Amino acid sequence: MSLQDTFYLIVILIAIVIILIYGQGILIPFILGLLLWFIARKVKSSLDRVGFIKSYFPSWAKSILSFLLIVGVLGIASNILSNNINYLAASYQTYETNLTSVLHQLDGLFNMDVVEYIKIHSGDVDFGALLGSVLNSLSYILSNAFMIILYSIFILSEEAFFGSKLHKLFASPAQYEAFSDVMTKIENSVSSYLGLKTLVSFITGILSFLVLWFVGIDAPIFWAFLIFLLNFIPTVGSLVATTFPTIFCLLQFGEIQQALIVLILVGGIQLIVGNFLEPMLMGRSMNISSLVTILALSFWGAIWGVTGMILSIPIMVILLIICSQFEATRPIAILLSENGDID
Repeated sequence: MSLQDTFYLIVILIAIVIILIYGQGILIPFILGLLLWFIARKVKSSLDRVGFIKSYFPSWAKSILSFLLIVGVLGIASNILSNNINYLAASYQTYETNLTSVLHQLDGLFNMDVVEYIKIHSGDVDFGALLGSVLNSLSYILSNAFMIILYSIFILSEEAFFGSKLHKLFASPAQYEAFSDVMTKIENSVSSYLGLKTLVSFITGILSFLVLWFVGIDAPIFWAFLIFLLNFIPTVGSLVATTFPTIFCLLQFGEIQQALIVLILVGGIQLIVGNFLEPMLMGRSMNISSLVTILALSFWGAIWGVTGMILSIPIMVILLIICSQFEATRPIAILLSENGDID
């Protein structure tokens, strides 16, 4: 690569980053709308397994039905979450009072000033700011729900014309088949990831809810949903998802025992599901390098926050598949892959 080509590449990359940062108000809702469309297609294919629906419902009716099911579930979930968040906000003073009792117990248990020790050894980690970032991202998604649904509806309405448009877009049938193959790979990979990751996160959230409900923590549905959501963030999501309800348990009860139960049981669920169930279900279908996963998590988290962390793996899967289809970018796909096998 010549010096001039290198310069052009650097300029293009800088321009892309600037567009991603300043255009996130449009890009994030659109990508979420696209993912919602992927999920709707996955639900539609599941509905086809029902004999009555497959035989008597036309394709457009199944698309609308799957979309309405998803929107209905999201609407019920957002209503439950809003009620739980309002309940937690109303009980804030009670939790603040218990903080002093917890700190005294910890000081006596470890025979040291725990607060100072945490400040020294935790560096710049601020769990309050981290939780605030998660809640802000959740609020951002909910506030943009109308735009996300609108994008999905328009993508859904265009779906019937995709085939004819692509036929006219390419000069030869071979080019159309090649592009269609790439799009099919992207859809299958992203749909498979979203479907299996949602199932695994849902199982984790349900089991965690049972533990939190048994312990008696306030608003267990909210914390279970937070665990469900954070499990979409690779690597660090499960750690953060265990930490938040544990810390809150300390604030609610003012006792260490309940918090230890939450830490051990919820942490145990995360370990079992993350290390045994998830690999068994998902296998190596994503084919993304572990190092690339961490770098993607850091990059997308830096420009789009928690929402970017959640979207990082689907974006990298799409990027890997696209790069693998062209000779000039195949080396990039090989570097992004887990084992170098991109065929």
